[in-house]
Amino acid sequence: MRLSHAGLVERSRPIRFRFDGRDYTGFQGDTLASALMAHGVRTVARSFKYHRPRGIFSAGSEEPNALVTIGAGAGREPNVRATTQELFAGLEARAQNCWPSVDWDLLQVNDLLADFLGAGFYYKTFMWPKKAWEAVYEPLIRRAAGIGALSGAPDPDLNEKAFAHCDLLVIGAGPAGLMAAQTAARAGADVILCDEDAMPGGRLNAEVEQIGGQAAHDWAAQTVAQLREMANVRVMTRTTVTGIYDQGTFGALERVSRHVAPGRDDLPLDCFWRIAARQVILAAGSIERPVAFRNNDRPGVMLAGAVRTYLNRYAVSPGRAVTVFGNNDNVHRTARDLLAAGVHVAALVDARPGATTDLPVPFYAGAMVEQVLGQNGVEAVVIRTATGRQKIQSDCVAVSGGWNPSVHLTCHLNGRPEWDSALAAFVPAPGAVPNLIPAGAASGVFSTDGCLRSGASAAVKALAALGRAADAPDIPLAEAGSYDIVPLWQVPGPGRAWLDLHNDVTVKDVRTAAAENFRSVEHMKRYTTQGMAPDQGKTSNLGALAVLADVTGRDVPQTGTTTYRPPFVPVPIAALGAGGRGQGFAPRRRTSSHDVSLSMNAPMIETGLWYRPSHFPRRGEATWRQSCDREVAMVRNAVGVCDVSTLGKIDIQGADAAKFLEFVYTNTFSTLKEGRVRYGLMLREDGHVMDDGTTACLGPQHYLMTTTTAAAGLVMQHLEFAAQVLRPDWDVRLISVTEQWAQFAIAGPQARALLADLVGQDVSNAAFPFMSCGPVTLAGVTARLFRISFSGELGYELAVPARYGESLYRLLVARAEALGGGAYGLEALNILRLEKGFLTHAELDGRTTAFDLGLERMMSPSKEFIGKAAATRPGLVADDRARLVALKPVGPVRQLTAGAFLFEEDAEPIRQNAQGHVSSVGFSPTVGHFIGLAFLKNGPDRFGDRVIMVDHLRGITALCEVCDPVFHDPEGGRSRG
Repeated sequence: MRLSHAGLVERSRPIRFRFDGRDYTGFQGDTLASALMAHGVRTVARSFKYHRPRGIFSAGSEEPNALVTIGAGAGREPNVRATTQELFAGLEARAQNCWPSVDWDLLQVNDLLADFLGAGFYYKTFMWPKKAWEAVYEPLIRRAAGIGALSGAPDPDLNEKAFAHCDLLVIGAGPAGLMAAQTAARAGADVILCDEDAMPGGRLNAEVEQIGGQAAHDWAAQTVAQLREMANVRVMTRTTVTGIYDQGTFGALERVSRHVAPGRDDLPLDCFWRIAARQVILAAGSIERPVAFRNNDRPGVMLAGAVRTYLNRYAVSPGRAVTVFGNNDNVHRTARDLLAAGVHVAALVDARPGATTDLPVPFYAGAMVEQVLGQNGVEAVVIRTATGRQKIQSDCVAVSGGWNPSVHLTCHLNGRPEWDSALAAFVPAPGAVPNLIPAGAASGVFSTDGCLRSGASAAVKALAALGRAADAPDIPLAEAGSYDIVPLWQVPGPGRAWLDLHNDVTVKDVRTAAAENFRSVEHMKRYTTQGMAPDQGKTSNLGALAVLADVTGRDVPQTGTTTYRPPFVPVPIAALGAGGRGQGFAPRRRTSSHDVSLSMNAPMIETGLWYRPSHFPRRGEATWRQSCDREVAMVRNAVGVCDVSTLGKIDIQGADAAKFLEFVYTNTFSTLKEGRVRYGLMLREDGHVMDDGTTACLGPQHYLMTTTTAAAGLVMQHLEFAAQVLRPDWDVRLISVTEQWAQFAIAGPQARALLADLVGQDVSNAAFPFMSCGPVTLAGVTARLFRISFSGELGYELAVPARYGESLYRLLVARAEALGGGAYGLEALNILRLEKGFLTHAELDGRTTAFDLGLERMMSPSKEFIGKAAATRPGLVADDRARLVALKPVGPVRQLTAGAFLFEEDAEPIRQNAQGHVSSVGFSPTVGHFIGLAFLKNGPDRFGDRVIMVDHLRGITALCEVCDPVFHDPEGGRSRG
């Protein structure tokens, strides 16, 4: 079927490939679809429900039929469109959704049961008998679900993500897009031109016409070459803009190496781009739609525009005797190109009664193709004319029901397209996307001359919005024909007429949905699965809407459209999450002291993706408890050093920074003076506690907020939302500096002695009191010193730029050891904070309120803050809520366990009788027994009461006394000393 002339493929570069175990040869520039068509391969896939044979239907990403599996082994890729898969040496492809082969599929028996498998059959069939669902129906459905299969092995391919910014993003490189990009680029704008094809030019590469006195495809190639030479233009081929998001952000999938033979390990498979654009021109073209008639799903039935693409671009004839059928002038163009290529046109069927032609072909005006004959492909067609029916031998039907502007992207921000009765199609609504201008066929302009002018006009308008003056460019001479169409959605008659070719949705299915009162387009879609196929209904949705409109007595605009959502084409999860594999998904974050801790034989544990030392074992210590007890005693009696760099650190600056802190914290921060630190409580909007931490005032309009390790990311996200959405008018800027600073806690009675001659200034209580902060100098390095304590002892935290962290840690530990102390890890840190009743995310678990934690007095009544109204709801301040208390064992069982439930002494330990739960526990060497924090109903009123702790999982029951959460130094004199 390969033509001996014309085409844009490189015949001097043959390429060998395999399909379904057979060897074939194509040329450089072929797609898998065009190469298979050149060899006469007609059936390439099977439909989803009935497993009917399916052939190549279109020539682009709108293809509903020709989905194949590419590759083998771990890198196997299912559901790849043969129409967009470029040929490369060694390409191996297989048909899918069939067994044992695509030509002989046993599951085609489903087609014989079609009367029982119509729209909505699953809603009725799988309801009875009830017990059959889990035993029969669900296993069968799961086995039948899906149309392609992954290997199940880890993905071996490399993927990337990238970011780009531009003045103008042009989506589509057809005549409108090329003219828009050229106009804007010559005006000096920074332009990105994205096109999903490997060869920019759009329809110009598929048509026989001229622009400016040269072949249209040559004009496109020349224009692209000029754009590539311009420093302010980036031409991105094989790149599909898949979605539009808020504030001028666009997602785009670049197929980087899907056209390259395996072995290039230096290239990613795909790259997912996030593009920020100030102005956008949508020149994504239009998508041809079919007409529904009996057996219009047979291999050999194709879109007329696709037939021209295979003829003129790939030099392949889709058939030897072609019947051309449609309702617009494009069918005449298709017949003309077929004749020019030497292909027999069996008939030209134009549904418009007044149509005429001067082509030397059998011509039928006011007629329709009523039926396709043939079991595994087109063998003949039945034409219905005003005088009767006529059978015509054909092996291909080129059909065109008109063109739909590609409005999908304009609807991603919840816009709805508008109906254009002259085009019998939906067009983009003005202003549906801020700063986006539709142009060319995407705006309903269907002539080449009109597209060129539309693209230039859109560019001038976009440039004006950018503040750049530009004159309208000279438009090269091009075809300026009109677009004449008579709406035609289906050909009435008996038999099944197909709408959604992949999902096997027929006209009858849509009518059945309406009859069963699924009259909304969204309900009809879900009841029939219309448009839920991999092509997202690009070729079928409007036909289905028209059928639904007809049966419900409405017109198409009254019926409306379904919701268009991103992505415009399927995007591999591996591309969206590029880099998110293994440690890329859960990176190992190491502190600057990591290697030092390992050299001290410290076991490392993961906390919020960070790796931190659990404890520092010494000779003679056989268990972690021995090390932990020693480290706790060391801090209480001498001095300890702990790396606390993992705590979230957020730098906040701006004229409204203090006001912003007032807004996000429950307590007052506007009075915080420079050089001072204050503890703060932060709520979510629902009134529950999000996090706690300290914020230091480093200078005028300059603050440093610390968060817990676990909530660092959540708090940053929360603050960004508050600044950008809730208070966009305030002058405040935020940035996470967690990784930029290494910070170490120095705690214990000897902490001041350790620092005395190190920081080069007086750190006495008088000069540097509790909750102070300020800059200090260490060996010429500017550092920050904070007088805060998470241990309840005299404590400081010393922060230096991260590159000095390891050196400082070694120095601090050496000094501590000289004073009878040393390094301490997370286990000791946890015990120290438990003895003081300090909170971590074991208590701030997302379910607790300030009232539950005994911190309700921190909620200022004199100001507004996030979560204030919700936090005062009666249910969140009820007296019987579980509130924070401490526990100590008083019975024969001395062990406490986190997660255990609490019960009255005489109550049966069942869920209905639970009084609360234990949040965190540990053995305290300071008091000599286990202690724990818990949440107990009416907790603060029950100090001295006894409760039963029951851990059903571990089989532990212990009698406990309810007590105040502060076990050590309740007056706080040690930390203030």
